[in-house]
Parts: sequence; structure tokens; C-alpha cells
Amino acid sequence: MADTQIVAEGLYFGEGPRWHAGRLWFSDFYDHAVKSMGTSGDVRTEHTFDDQPSGLGWLPDGALLVVAMQRLQVLRETPTGFVVHADLTDLARFMCNDMTVDNQGRAWVGNFGFDLDTAIRSQGMERVLADVSTTNLVRVDPDGSAHCAAADMAFPNGTVITPDGDTLIIAETLGARLTAFDITADGTLANRRVWAALEGIAPDGIALDAEGNVWVANALAPECFLVSEGGRAVRRVQTTQNCYACMLGGEDGRQLFAMTAKGADKQVATRERAGRVEAIAVESPGAGCP
Repeated sequence: MADTQIVAEGLYFGEGPRWHAGRLWFSDFYDHAVKSMGTSGDVRTEHTFDDQPSGLGWLPDGALLVVAMQRLQVLRETPTGFVVHADLTDLARFMCNDMTVDNQGRAWVGNFGFDLDTAIRSQGMERVLADVSTTNLVRVDPDGSAHCAAADMAFPNGTVITPDGDTLIIAETLGARLTAFDITADGTLANRRVWAALEGIAPDGIALDAEGNVWVANALAPECFLVSEGGRAVRRVQTTQNCYACMLGGEDGRQLFAMTAKGADKQVATRERAGRVEAIAVESPGAGCP
């Protein structure tokens, strides 16, 4: 029995949820669309693309940034449409994925590193996990310049930044861990460390709460769980399907939204509109970025 309530259905594969201007914004990969949902569960399409959108964020001036997965780009909204904000082809591998934009307008962008779906079909998940191809976490500065923020990352994915702006925590999905860095004044990352080891878990999207704990979507199971630094599980929430991303929002910031689907493989996710947004009330509101 799931702990959550289904608040929206009919998606292909929802990812990158962000609470913004009173609505839950997210990407629907295989609908090639950025959508938003109101508190009543109404879903509307905000933008469509000729690429798969993923990570979302907003610059200090209010301009929306969207990750274009296949082109390895970050797009920026302008009054006349979207333009290329940053090209990551020299730093990212295969497809880009999640992104967090900090209060200074720096975007932190992950990527797959290799063709995950094909590797799983041909080798099996156990072999893929045993021989992970690493890649870079990319930092995009407000001027659109792209820089390698950290190398040798095992599928860098969901990212949060603490309210003081001093610490970045990122899910290494195929490394089964959350990794933390200190953020220096110029945006360089330092003091790399394991924030939480998560054996048997594939951490995907994550969300930071006001107690300093992190909600983690487990891409291998129908669950989202809250973990403290060091890896202690504080709470587990069961969802109706595998959970790929999560976000804290709602009017009081205490609604945990979970993006679920029958599977992440494109062949599975595009077979039917089985993707959902699920929600549950939690004790601590969201904090930091996103």
C-alpha cells in the first residue's frame, strides 16, 4: 500500500521537479515538454522542445534555464524564445540530465556518461554497476561559460545546495552515494567527501529540507526516503511506482512531491502515459536550492 496520494497522471516520464511561483514545474522527457501543476492538480504545458528537456532552474533575473539532454546544452528563455545559454559538448558525455541553479545564477549540470539503457539491456544491471563509466559534473557560470566542476563522477544526477550557499550535495546514481563539496567564492568545488553511503540504492532526484536532511528518490524501487548526513534513514515513503525525482513545495513547503513511472528505460516509459505525480505531507519544509 502506497503512502502517497496520486495528484496527477498521464505523463510519460516526469523529472526535475521544482516548486516555483506557486506551481510544481517539471520536465516530461518523452513528451518533449516542460509542464507545471497547480495545487489543485491541474497540469499545463509551459514549453515544448525538439529535444528531451530535463533539469530546470531560474536565473536571478527570472529567466528559465532548461537542460536539452540530447544536444548537451542548457537553454535560456528570452522574450522571443529559447536560445543556447551554454554548450556542454566538450565536458558532458552521452546525455545531460538534472540541474540546479544557485542564487548567483550558476548552473550545476549532471550527465549520464554513457548509454545507460543500452548497457543495461546488453550487460545487465549487475555488470553496469560493477564497471561504471564516470563523467564530469559541469558548472555553467551566469555568462554561459562551462567548466568542469568535478571529474570521475558515477552518473552525477540530482543536486542541492545548502541555504548558506557553502555546500553542494549531489546524488551519484551509479555510485550508490550522496557526495558533498564545499563551494568556494569563485565557484570551485573543494573537500570532496561522501555525505551518505546508500548501499543497494540508486539515488536519482533529491531535495533538501530545513533540518539539513535530504529526501532521496530511489530509482530502483517505489520509494522516496529521508536520510541524514552519514546515511541514517530518517523516514521512508512508499510510492505506487518506482520513484525518480522528488521536491518539497506546496503553500507551506511541506508537501513532498514524487515523480514516478513504471520504468526509466525509454522503451518502457514511452509505451503508455503511466507517469505520475504523487504527494504526501511531511514535517520539515524545503530549504536551499533548488
